[in-house]
Amino acid sequence: MTFVRTVAETEATGAVAEMYDRDRSSDDQVPNSTKAFSLRPDVYAAWLQLGAAIRANMDLRRYELATIAAARRIRSSYCMFAHGSVLVDKFMEPARVRALADDFENADLDPLDLAVMVLADKVAADATSVTGDDVERLRQLGCSDEEIVDVVLAAALRCFFSKTLDGLGVQADARYSGLELGLRDALTVGRPIAGG
Repeated sequence: MTFVRTVAETEATGAVAEMYDRDRSSDDQVPNSTKAFSLRPDVYAAWLQLGAAIRANMDLRRYELATIAAARRIRSSYCMFAHGSVLVDKFMEPARVRALADDFENADLDPLDLAVMVLADKVAADATSVTGDDVERLRQLGCSDEEIVDVVLAAALRCFFSKTLDGLGVQADARYSGLELGLRDALTVGRPIAGG
């Protein structure tokens, strides 16, 4: 569901059809997030390009931690489900991801992971609250200035995408209903799953 009209899969042509085909899942579903951009496929393409440029410079696990922190702060269930699933699939047990979703500051993270999530959270909440001490903490933990820029970019990128989806009323895809109940509940920080 969205608050605006989207292009039906049967009516998609040109750039929209290409976008739908590229993002179609293994179960032949086009994500609701993709459909939300069907009236502006050029913006979606630009967002994908920007996201790829940011991720190209980052460790994927760090990118996902920064993304989860930002999505949690701005209450984006859709992005919590998408990126929480990546963490579960590639890096962490579901219980660990639940702990991050519930309260990452008390989730027994190593100091660097915690500092990354704190910075991303601050960027998403109020970027003017970021201080030199936040940046210095990451430097002391071994991050280069380039890596610090990457964390800020990942959090800011998440704000654009999540706020676009939530502003259009986009709900997370029904497939996320299949997540383990405790994890699903922890990742639901805003809008519910479609059909849920």
